[in-house]
Amino acid sequence: MNFKYIVASTLIFLGLSTAFAQTPSRAQMARQKAHKEQLANVKNRLDKSILNDFISTDIQNRESRAYAGLSAESMEMLDDILKEGAKHLGKRYVHGAKGPNQFDCSGFTSYVYKQFGYNISPGSRMQYTQGVPVARNDLRKGDLVFFTSRSSGKNVGHVGIVVSADNEKGTFRFIHASIRGVRYNDFEGYYVPRYVGARRIITK
Repeated sequence: MNFKYIVASTLIFLGLSTAFAQTPSRAQMARQKAHKEQLANVKNRLDKSILNDFISTDIQNRESRAYAGLSAESMEMLDDILKEGAKHLGKRYVHGAKGPNQFDCSGFTSYVYKQFGYNISPGSRMQYTQGVPVARNDLRKGDLVFFTSRSSGKNVGHVGIVVSADNEKGTFRFIHASIRGVRYNDFEGYYVPRYVGARRIITK
């Protein structure tokens, strides 16, 4: 086997072995650091394009793992869930409203999922006890993401549905019924310190 591939494979393996032995958030930072160090260390020893290929594969594999074990029918359903959510973009926020013409945050998520036969609680705190927990760097579309609100203290007070996720960076885009109505937002700014966790309703 080509020496370049052997050394590159070893570097990737050592970096990822260390990362996966840690907690999810630390694993993500360690993986990114390992990638940077690997690239910095091969300036005169390896073709960078070879190592970049390995790094790209690592990122792609992490994304695909989020969908491992999911049936084709469920994959299609996740797409349909996001399409259903998008139908309500711009609809007004009203506290306690469960749709279809106006929503609060948990009313929106429960309404969308109900259209596909999933009866989840109309309250965000109860929704946070349903499904299965998901690490932030293992998210996939359709997952529910939870936040505190201005009135909930440290407790869950808001919920949305993941539209897309960059699990290498630990970021995502979500659709939710905000006080400005149903809209898309990115996981940034206001939402970062308020993030509580995520739950997965469709698991197979």
